Amino acid sequence: MVSQSQSKESGLKKNKSKELRVVNPQAKSSKKMKFVSSSETELGSTATFSEEAKSGRGISTMPRVVKRKFKKIKPVIEYNDMGKPFGLAHSEMQSYIGVLARTRVPLVDKKWAQISKDIKEQIWEAVDMAFVVGQGGKQMVLSSAAKKWKDFKSTLTRVHILPLIKEKEKLRQPPETYKFIEKAQWDAFVASRLSEKFGAVHEEQSQRREKLEYNHRLSRKDMLVLRSN
Repeated sequence: MVSQSQSKESGLKKNKSKELRVVNPQAKSSKKMKFVSSSETELGSTATFSEEAKSGRGISTMPRVVKRKFKKIKPVIEYNDMGKPFGLAHSEMQSYIGVLARTRVPLVDKKWAQISKDIKEQIWEAVDMAFVVGQGGKQMVLSSAAKKWKDFKSTLTRVHILPLIKEKEKLRQPPETYKFIEKAQWDAFVASRLSEKFGAVHEEQSQRREKLEYNHRLSRKDMLVLRSN
């Protein structure tokens, strides 16, 4: 039998393991992220937190990032000897950039270069407020946002539009998963994807893909491992 005092002592130990721990900025851990308060003037007081538990499947809104922004606590992006970002903070930042790219950039049949500079600046400012990116990070962030926006449109086309060409009634509303998409934008985007011009381009790209001998199958974490080596 476990006594009541032993049970309380065990609970205290568990709580202590979740508390903030100040560490040397040079120390690295695959399961922790470095954080710094925006009110601090030096990174010498950097601290680490264990990675927060992730919710179930579904579209990510990154609420933990928003909460930290209100508290003015920012994860520090780490870079390897080659100057490539890696680690949990970088992985989380990439997920946050994906959220921003999906929700702040209009769903239009345009190229990234045609998107308003104001929108791109808003994305950069949002990321800069949430993470200590480091010098030269703006270009990296916006390049990532461009790719994620393009991938998002590709996913919508491949998963939520083309398979329903013969069931156009189901294309009248944006997918349930992406309720933030405005109907006017969705209607225009669907029309562009059902056009003859897009059909010809899509067929050409499909033929190119069939000729590829090796397909990309690495996850983001796999790519991070490769880049850090």
